[in-house]
Amino acid sequence: MKLKFYEKRTCTTCRKAKAFLTDKGAQLESIDLNRGLSVEELEKLIGNRDYRKFLNSRNVLYREMKMKDGPPPRDEAIKLMSENPNLIKRPIVRKGDTIALGFDTQALGEMV
Repeated sequence: MKLKFYEKRTCTTCRKAKAFLTDKGAQLESIDLNRGLSVEELEKLIGNRDYRKFLNSRNVLYREMKMKDGPPPRDEAIKLMSENPNLIKRPIVRKGDTIALGFDTQALGEMV
């Protein structure tokens, strides 16, 4: 089964995660976050999970809006992520219903 790999190709963390997975023999289907994801795509991807974990805390908008102390409601956050792909934590790796966020070697290793 191919893993869906949501990435920005210029992202160092994405490149490290991709190298880690391919070194373990994983087959990846790359999805470019630069093109953005629709609200519907994000809703489906996030599902019942905590949407706040999908927010990129390193993003300027995240800091400007002080999302750490007061994250926007789910609908607003997903709309913001759709309009500002850099606000999405990356990479996102999906295998069926399982998702790993960022370069979490334990979570990624369990997917291979």
